[in-house]
Order: sequence, then structure tokens, then C-alpha cells
Amino acid sequence: MFLCQPTLQNPTGATLTHERREQVLQVARAAGAFVIEDDYARYLSDRTPPPMVSMDAHGTVVYICSLTKILSPSARVAAVIARGPASHRLRASQLVESFFVARPLQETVLEFVESPGWRRHLANVRSEILVRRDTLAAELAARLPEAELHLLPKGGMHLWVRLPAETDENALVEAAKRNGVLVSPGRIHYPSEPPGPRLRVTHIAAAHLAELAEGVRRLAQALANTS
Repeated sequence: MFLCQPTLQNPTGATLTHERREQVLQVARAAGAFVIEDDYARYLSDRTPPPMVSMDAHGTVVYICSLTKILSPSARVAAVIARGPASHRLRASQLVESFFVARPLQETVLEFVESPGWRRHLANVRSEILVRRDTLAAELAARLPEAELHLLPKGGMHLWVRLPAETDENALVEAAKRNGVLVSPGRIHYPSEPPGPRLRVTHIAAAHLAELAEGVRRLAQALANTS
């Protein structure tokens, strides 16, 4: 089994090209393996390529998509797409579990995604995400020039930041926390030793742009205090 986030991967924001997706599917089919496509950020950009499941004619891909990120943290409603043997096994295991998703929540979500407001909501959120992404990137460049963005993602929620090699990642995360800023340490995103200190910074949780700017100012202050 190969688990991946081919679109706006967390934490880097990287998106696999069509050719790379084909390579992943070819390798998985040759190995007799399943690909679990976690498409958590599908609705957080309007420039995402088609999901890998749409390219799969052999039942290799099990596709997972959720409305949690685009609607509300409490909207724990998701979909699973699978074909062949994987579909049969998943259907059997979900026979009981699916009963425990609150029906009023399901009906509320269904009514919303079938309404004209759904398209307007997508457009508004995607536009706001790009504004927040650019604001956060600009603030980091201005206040933390020693930090380096891995890339500027097409959407999503996060920016992945490389820190100077001498930075004590854990000390910085704790200092930032004491300074009122929550960031995700890079180490937890690696299965083994990381190549160097990293941070995942999130822009979608801020109430407004001024809060993003203030957060970066405090993060820069924390970095200065731990250097």
C-alpha cells in the first residue's frame, strides 16, 4: 500500500504532475499494491489536476476526499471511491461504521453542496487563500529573510519553511509558543531523521491579514531570542 497526497501535499504544498501520477500508478500496479489517495485539499485551489483515481482503470486507487477543510472543522463528512476488491472490503467494513455519522449533519451538507451557494463559497475561499498565502509569504520574506520557502503552493493551507542549519527547531517552536504563535515542527513530518530544521506555518486559521503579520513578527522575535 502506498499512501500519498498528490495534490497540495501537507506540509510542502507540492502537487504531482500528470506524468508523475502515471508513474506512481504504473509502479503500484507492477507491485500489486494499492494507492491510497488522500485528496484532503481538493477544494482549496481551482488549479489542481484531476485526481489520480480518475486515471485508474484497474482498481488500484482508493480515493479519500473530505468537506472538513472547505466547510468547517466540525463537518466530518467524507467520501471514499474505490473499485474492485478494495471496494468490496471497504463496503463491508463501513456497513456498521457509516451509521454513526450524524444524519442531520449529512443532510445539512447535502443541501449546501447542491445549492448555488456552494460554488460561490468555493470561489470566495479559494480567492481568500491566495491572498493569505501571498501575505504570509511576503511577511516571512520581510521579517525572516534567513528562512526559505520550499515552494509557493497553488492553494492549500500551509507554507513549508526551511530554517538555517544551525537553528534549534524545538527551541524555536517552544519560544514561538510562549510568544503566542503556534507553528508545526518539521521533524514530526518525517518518518526518519529530517535533512534539517523546518517549520510548517499555516495561514488559513488566522482571523485576518493583520493577525498573520503579527504572527510572523512574533515568530521572528522568537527566532532572534533562540539564536
